Amino acid sequence: MTDNLTEDLDDLARDLDATHVFHSWSAQGQPSQLVIASGRGCRVWDHSGREYLDFSSQLVNVNIGHQHPAVVSAIKEQADLLTTIAPSTVNLARGEAAKRIVARAPKGHSKVFFTNGGADANENAIRLARLHTGRDTILSTYRSYHGNTGAAIVATGDWRRIPNRYARGHAHFFGPYLYRSEFWADTPEQESERALQHLRRVIESEGPATIAAVLLETVPGTAGVLVPPPGYLAGVRELCDAHGILLILDEVMAGFGRTGRWFAFDGYDVTPDLITFAKGVNSGYIPAGGVIISDEISADFDAHVFPGGLTYSGHPLAMASIVATLDAMESEGIVEHARQVGAEAIAPALTELAEKHAVIGEVRGEGVFWALELVADPETRAPLPAAEVGRIKGALLERGLLPFIADNRIHVVPPCVVTADEVAEATAIYDEVLGTVQL
Repeated sequence: MTDNLTEDLDDLARDLDATHVFHSWSAQGQPSQLVIASGRGCRVWDHSGREYLDFSSQLVNVNIGHQHPAVVSAIKEQADLLTTIAPSTVNLARGEAAKRIVARAPKGHSKVFFTNGGADANENAIRLARLHTGRDTILSTYRSYHGNTGAAIVATGDWRRIPNRYARGHAHFFGPYLYRSEFWADTPEQESERALQHLRRVIESEGPATIAAVLLETVPGTAGVLVPPPGYLAGVRELCDAHGILLILDEVMAGFGRTGRWFAFDGYDVTPDLITFAKGVNSGYIPAGGVIISDEISADFDAHVFPGGLTYSGHPLAMASIVATLDAMESEGIVEHARQVGAEAIAPALTELAEKHAVIGEVRGEGVFWALELVADPETRAPLPAAEVGRIKGALLERGLLPFIADNRIHVVPPCVVTADEVAEATAIYDEVLGTVQL
């Protein structure tokens, strides 16, 4: 294609989008100008060939990278064989996908309920918890995001739940976040102990016999990549066990390699009752998610009907993409690579940036799951104003880096296949842009 023609395609895409597409979480009168036409690995580009290094993994879901040939091939092969089938039928691709998922789950978790994404995974985990316990209340943290469906968005703690309060039976509490501690803690151990005491009091105040489940992101993602302090998740498990409350761990963003482990909770002394997943299980190539169910809970429905279902649950194209993704991640050592590149390239690079730029208040994360918290004042830790964060985002894009920005943070979340050279390339761009910030 000529340069003029490819530029015309970019303009056509923008015109069609502005005229006909209604975007999520957006004021519709401010259309995006960023066109993405294709990608490969950690890079994407528009029709005219302008390239971006993708350090957002889109919505922190393209764990295996863009256009992995094995996954693309598996989708094509499945499309030639069978494009769709009802969820009530038996399908080999669905069984193979479930087999691979439960092989990485804790012992005693043998069944998967497939959904179309992470929100409806959390929705159905909540349904399972209420049916199993006969209780109603779901506890979740204020710093959380669980999806934009009825119960999932009300379980969410951030601002997005406020205009969407259409579901019953939810209460919130504060989880640990030492940098902005709600508990006047000075150490990770104090933060863990005091956050657990806070949760204990919330459980007592809400009435333990009314609480079906505690729903937590193992590592809260959009809320800030809040790696839990020592003993916290194990302490939550103990509180749940003491009161007959189920523990649901939301691994939608943190799972399947993001933390350098298959599941984020593999790094902590905790076994959940229900595990929700999506995003990285097939890198978002086809919409898919699900709930991994403990044997005790799944047994409830051996003779009783589970009152839930989705037309596209276990869709063959999605299942084929899961099988191919997990097989490729295994054979290519992608999860171990994410752990290694995080420890050996990302962590030291971001630490060096923080030492150089006072605007970085804290660096935190693991694997390919990191956040730079930006502050206007390192002493008071006042968040960097939104207008300046927006300017930073624009400057990163101008330099060919596609960032993930949330509130006053840059989330450093490249695909799990990112190389050390690509980390260095991104770091140089962060360095240049952050160097323009005046405090």
